[in-house]
Amino acid sequence: MSKTRIQWIDLVRAIAILTVLYIHATDGIYIISSDSIMNYGVYSRLFQFMSLFIGRIGVPFFLMITGYLLLDRSYDDEYVRKFWTNNCKDLIIITIIWTVIYAVCLQFVTIRSAAVNPVEGGNLFFSHMWYMPMIIGMYLSIPFVAAALKHFDEITINHAAILFSLLAFVVPFITVLLDIHGIKNVSIQFSLGFSGGVYGIYIILGYLVKKDYFKKYSSNKFRLLAIISFLICVLFQYYAFIRGYNFFLWYEFPFVLTGSFALFELCSRRKTVRLYPGVQVLSKYSFAVFLIHNLFRIPLLPLVVGLPYTEPVKAIILWVLLIFFSYAAAIIVYRIPRFGKYILYMR
Repeated sequence: MSKTRIQWIDLVRAIAILTVLYIHATDGIYIISSDSIMNYGVYSRLFQFMSLFIGRIGVPFFLMITGYLLLDRSYDDEYVRKFWTNNCKDLIIITIIWTVIYAVCLQFVTIRSAAVNPVEGGNLFFSHMWYMPMIIGMYLSIPFVAAALKHFDEITINHAAILFSLLAFVVPFITVLLDIHGIKNVSIQFSLGFSGGVYGIYIILGYLVKKDYFKKYSSNKFRLLAIISFLICVLFQYYAFIRGYNFFLWYEFPFVLTGSFALFELCSRRKTVRLYPGVQVLSKYSFAVFLIHNLFRIPLLPLVVGLPYTEPVKAIILWVLLIFFSYAAAIIVYRIPRFGKYILYMR
């Protein structure tokens, strides 16, 4: 491994993959147990809502790492072509390979078990693959965004970040609020394609952390922001639930943005990381585990669901099993000569 690794970045990357596994474990348990949804107690329901916030931290962390590491660079024509070749081309190939792998596995599962609905099975198998075309699109744009950022001062960048955040996060939130209270069909659409939308804003925030834009604020303020964001996310989900509104917490929710950003900023202030050798291993195999973990989630789900425990306990058990099997498989596959490193996109 590189001797110049940034410890806190490895910590954030490790947290990110663990939260992704966590949300996929929790979602899997609650989705497959949906027939008994009305029997969930208050504590089980609150566990689900808290888990959704925890699980939604992962993707913002990955995106902010991308902005932190890639936007503060100088890109000329030659470097752009090299960047696209080393990143976008390989990511496209990896996406195709893993789409085929999951498609074959889905066919194998549906053929062996007639009880498995192909649509539901496909949703579970491919639930994480939406990330791949999104991050490929971000990588294609990063050289141009990086070049643009170098031409503007701090005030202009701050104003742009605030404006785009309002359009991408606050306006949809207002629409949801109106919809919950019976004011339907109020939808204000802004085209934010060139900005990367909500995902582009997470990347820009990573860059702003790199430039120390927020160091003037105390850590206690960011801790408070993280706690408030967590509470609002949980309470808003509960409020939508008791109103009978089908609300799904996603990355455009403004308090997912504020909560994940506050935690990222706090992590960036760490000088050292405890138990760093273990954190480094979790970080090194994070993307490989992201690619591979759904191969274990599908066969493990029915086994764990059948255990005589509550849904929260089942979710924790499935999460631990996913961590163990996914990392074990990634480490084994990585050691296959001329195959493992490429198929897992490990650098």
